[in-house]
Amino acid sequence: MVTDLFGYQLLQLGELGSDTAYLAQCPVRNKTLISHRPDAGHPEVIVGASQLLPITADSIDAMILVHTLDFSPDPHQVLREVERVLIPEGRVIVIGFNPYSLWGLWRLFGRWRGSLPWCGNFLSYPRMNDWLTLLGFGVERMDVMEFRPPTKSNRFESIERVGRRVWPMLAGIYVVRAVKRVSRITPVGQRWSRLRVLGPRAIEPHAPAPGHSAMDWPPMEDEPRKRGFG
Repeated sequence: MVTDLFGYQLLQLGELGSDTAYLAQCPVRNKTLISHRPDAGHPEVIVGASQLLPITADSIDAMILVHTLDFSPDPHQVLREVERVLIPEGRVIVIGFNPYSLWGLWRLFGRWRGSLPWCGNFLSYPRMNDWLTLLGFGVERMDVMEFRPPTKSNRFESIERVGRRVWPMLAGIYVVRAVKRVSRITPVGQRWSRLRVLGPRAIEPHAPAPGHSAMDWPPMEDEPRKRGFG
């Protein structure tokens, strides 16, 4: 999903230990990592919170969220920040764990240990798609993987092949790519005449001068203020 991304700035959010070799296939010129903790082995990494990115608005061409939402205390705020920093027609790739899978079942028994990844809050991709749609994104592509149980055994290769064709909703991991849509409709507002703010004497009521009617009488600036009008 990264081979046809384009632009000048790509931003990846996630743990520093995640594999970034696939970024070599991405043609985007500058690639930056953001993590919530520093790492001596990655001095070029920006340390910052994903809920409040230290990035100016409309400045990033593409973003990759490597299980960022699974371990964020406020995943919806993270997506709002993604929408803020992406340029119009910018792309975001979200990698997440599916709670309705064997991985999600494993999480029910291993969460109490507090170990990764079972301590995270797995978000289903139907909910992910709903959040992206509410923020104005359009889902372009989606892929799934890991139908087997979360073990190191290689005896479940057949389950992986069959699962992609038969029950993709039960995959352990999903990848969603979406584009930031911008409305092309220009709202037409009602035309208002310019409001002129006048001094207090200009709106004070006066009585018409003798010999003049109320229709042709102009207010006199030097006329004394009448009692009863503050």
